[in-house]
Order: sequence, then structure tokens, then C-alpha cells
Amino acid sequence: MYLQFNKNYLVLAHSLFLVELAIAFIVKTGFIRYTFGDYLCVILLYAITRGCTNLKIWVSALVVLLIAYLVEFLQLTPFLTYFNLEDSFTAKLIFGSTFHVQTCLLIL
Repeated sequence: MYLQFNKNYLVLAHSLFLVELAIAFIVKTGFIRYTFGDYLCVILLYAITRGCTNLKIWVSALVVLLIAYLVEFLQLTPFLTYFNLEDSFTAKLIFGSTFHVQTCLLIL
């Protein structure tokens, strides 16, 4: 694996990041914030991975899937408390604070 930039994926990642920011700051609750936001985040991670590396498609997909599951299952634990970040808006925004089984099934 080495760095190889793909303009199309990086443009997609930038666009998805702007949509994610809009969802994070405008929508406070509901399906769009919790489920659709997680779904878009997985697509964003895939676009960043494909935009910055030369990994094969299935390897990129597997890496992103494992990262998504790791973050989602970390939400079952009080890991933000372990690092004294329970009051950090940024940490809650990045890692989330609620676990939903439906999100794990939707990502698959």
C-alpha cells in the first residue's frame, strides 16, 4: 500500500464531509442525525480511503467496515469517560454517544 491520490474520490469525500457538518450542526435528533449520518460517515471513510491509497476495492471496504463496527461498538462502552472526554462536544461528534443495532445491520 502506498499513497496515491484520486481526485474523484477526494471530491466526493469533501462533499460528504460538508453534508456531515451540516447534519451535525443543523439536525439535532431523529433518523437523519443518528442513522443516516452514520451511514454517510461510512461512505465518507471509504471515499477517503480510496482517495488517498491504492488499496483494492474489497480491502478498502473491509477496512472501513471494521472501523465502522469498532466505533459503533465502542459506543456501548463508556470509553469517552476513560479518556475524560465525556463533556467534549468534538469527541461526542466524532465518536457518537448512542449505540443502535439497526445501524450495524444497515452498514452491512
